Amino acid sequence: MSTITKEKALEYHKNGKIGIDLTKPCNTQYELSLAYTPGVAIPCLEIEKDENLSFEYTNRGNLVGVISDGTAVLGLGDIGPLAGKPVMEGKSVLFKKFANVDAFDIELDVHETEEIIATCKAIAPTFGGINLEDIKAPKCFEIERRLQEALDIPVFHDDQHGTAIITTAGLINVLDLTGKKVDEIKIVVNGAGAAGISCAKMYQALGVKNIIMCDSKGVISTSRDDLNKYKAEFAVETEDKTLEDAIEGADMFLGLSVAGALTKEMVAKMAPEPIIFALANPVPEILPEEVKEVRDDAIMGTGRSDYPNQTNNVLGFPFIFRGALDVRARKITEGMKMAAAEALAGLAKEPVPYYVKAAYHNDNIEYGKEHIIPLPFNKEALIWVASAVAKAAFEEGVARVDSYDHEAYREKLRCLIYGCPDEEEA
Repeated sequence: MSTITKEKALEYHKNGKIGIDLTKPCNTQYELSLAYTPGVAIPCLEIEKDENLSFEYTNRGNLVGVISDGTAVLGLGDIGPLAGKPVMEGKSVLFKKFANVDAFDIELDVHETEEIIATCKAIAPTFGGINLEDIKAPKCFEIERRLQEALDIPVFHDDQHGTAIITTAGLINVLDLTGKKVDEIKIVVNGAGAAGISCAKMYQALGVKNIIMCDSKGVISTSRDDLNKYKAEFAVETEDKTLEDAIEGADMFLGLSVAGALTKEMVAKMAPEPIIFALANPVPEILPEEVKEVRDDAIMGTGRSDYPNQTNNVLGFPFIFRGALDVRARKITEGMKMAAAEALAGLAKEPVPYYVKAAYHNDNIEYGKEHIIPLPFNKEALIWVASAVAKAAFEEGVARVDSYDHEAYREKLRCLIYGCPDEEEA
């Protein structure tokens, strides 16, 4: 992998990473008349009669707003909306590159919960979906919940749910590989921010009963009186005070905290065949080579591309929105998120395409302890995840479309990736 230098990064980002292109010709007087006045009045009047036609006669049906106030940007913290703009542009690049979803980045110079909600509601008619990004906890929970209640388009805070969906996929496959029972395992979550809480909720939905969550002050227990309402949901009765106490006998560690938080001594105390998701970036809570020094049965994942089992949110949000937009979903439900996780888990079991092996210079990638999550360059993820999300949306009654043909939609997605045969060949 090429080294990222300051000079290379700045050159890549110079003048931004996204732009606007036309999808219809505008080269003649007639085409100009269609694009603007007088022709534009006709779809305007149709939409006035039926607002759902805005998905038919505008770009709304393929447009997501990536909205942030810059208060929790990557691992950089509260750096402000302008400093966060390169990240939001980057998110828009990933939407387009991986799922052909158009996205506009919108950086808000307002920070209070009520102001953010009011602003998003005001601009919502522009979009078919809203991706909230890098808004700090706990206000991000309230903002997402209230916007989803107020709007009839999907509102998705990827910092929360993306990590939850992908690590849940990994957990599903670890249970398959080890034979452990979902209702018998013990999970320790280190980091009680937006992602940690969302992950814990998704693990509960999967059937996990025993979750211990830690924040910077230690175990979140019923004996503490300093918990906000979101952390309080996960308070447990325990004598454990520290992460070192809690990790004893744990089947899974999820780290969404800081480098070095998990020690080799702690790893040694975990249950047989533990799963360790150390997701602090760029340096994880513990490195895979450190884990291997104390045990050889652990299943390890990080947020980095230079180790196996990378937890990368690009496996989730582009495809989730692709499926939701294509059935004109009003929201993204818990069932749609679980469908995405199950689809990713299923795809990891499939033979890995040759082009993915070539991208990683590894001909031996196959389902197992070092491949429990699909790799980001696996184009099949679009087909598997988007179709699973679309199917769940239709079955749960949150789609606007009147009918849904699952196999036909999967074939449409396949054409989007690989191209379709022309009519003569068909």
